[in-house]
Amino acid sequence: FTSVKFSSLRRHLKTHSEEKSHVCHLCPKAFRTATLLHNHVNTHTGTKPHKCSECGTAFVTRGELSRHTRYKHTLEKPFKCTICEYSSVEASKMRRHVRSHTGERPYPCHLCSYASKDAYKLKRHMLTHTGEKRYECYVCHARFTQSGTMKIHMLQKHGENVPKHQCPHCSTFLSRKSDLGVHLRNLHSYMEEAVKCRDCEAAFHERYAFLQHRKSHRNERRFRCAQCSCTCNQ
Repeated sequence: FTSVKFSSLRRHLKTHSEEKSHVCHLCPKAFRTATLLHNHVNTHTGTKPHKCSECGTAFVTRGELSRHTRYKHTLEKPFKCTICEYSSVEASKMRRHVRSHTGERPYPCHLCSYASKDAYKLKRHMLTHTGEKRYECYVCHARFTQSGTMKIHMLQKHGENVPKHQCPHCSTFLSRKSDLGVHLRNLHSYMEEAVKCRDCEAAFHERYAFLQHRKSHRNERRFRCAQCSCTCNQ
């Protein structure tokens, strides 16, 4: 980064600093610069000082207004790749694109060898380690780590059918009576040979009860490093 203004350089250097001295008085969040804090406070108050001259839509930050103008009105793509013909509305998208040429992956996972070209994909990858499934199917309550996987599930398993048959033993709804039968056989039928939990002494004769029990171990950190105090759940 180079600049003819010392103030611009000083402002840029803050992007490399971990110090966040500007604290929001409405929530615990803190920011590197006063401008970022000011924009954040506007999200609390609902203040949108930057108004589009073309359509009147208002935005919290000048950057949001600039992106809106390019996407909706001017269709300008000022950021152009020097290697191919790709151009972008946003500088951040151009940075990600350039990494497809250089192979750079600046966002590494600290738990495995995975590395990503952008922070969002790393955040999504981390869910494979934590086991967190934040997306839930409202029909059968199956849970997924990614929204895209859940949408595929909805299309393949439920489609446009309205679920009519509720399982008498759990909260699952199914579209067809035959599906309910399969569900009852697979999850709620009595098994002569009990299924044992690999993490404790519990044993179950019903698969559904076993699966519910397994959730109790989901966030346990059973694996301890022999050389330090680090513990992991995988």
